[in-house]
Amino acid sequence: MRISRFPSIVDDVTVRLIAGGVLVVSTLALATGWWWLYAVLAAEFVLRAGWGPSASPLARSVQRFVRPRLATAPRYTAGPPKRFAASIGAVMTAAAAMLGLVGALTGSTAAGVAVLVIGVVMVVFPALEAFFGFCVGCVLFGLLMRAGLVPEDICLDCADLTRRSSRSKATASAA
Repeated sequence: MRISRFPSIVDDVTVRLIAGGVLVVSTLALATGWWWLYAVLAAEFVLRAGWGPSASPLARSVQRFVRPRLATAPRYTAGPPKRFAASIGAVMTAAAAMLGLVGALTGSTAAGVAVLVIGVVMVVFPALEAFFGFCVGCVLFGLLMRAGLVPEDICLDCADLTRRSSRSKATASAA
């Protein structure tokens, strides 16, 4: 029985638009100090990483309202590295939310500095994805695969790019 419904192939254009949404919320959290926004992002990342884009309000909104308005053809990419990147986002934003709460309750400057550092990362990483298509989590996923810490069968499309291109052609011809 498979619990997750995260797709093995995703549209990179949609992923970049979702990263743009994360960038907006992260920038707002960083600029205002509203640490509770990191809790909102953490929930968003957990839903997306755990159950796929169909469970994510942000991803569903992008897929329904934004992506159809773009005339850009889909650019398919492997899903597991994107899922891994969302998992990193979940951990980082959950940590920022918890540290923000600790800082708010105790007045800890160390917690505040940690939230600030995580906040900067949570602006830089989605900005790289949204504007340049550079996924830091995906690069880390690839390094973990090469090191043998992530089995190749987790992402056959990552290990063999010809599978990805043949699958995207088959998907495009079926549409």
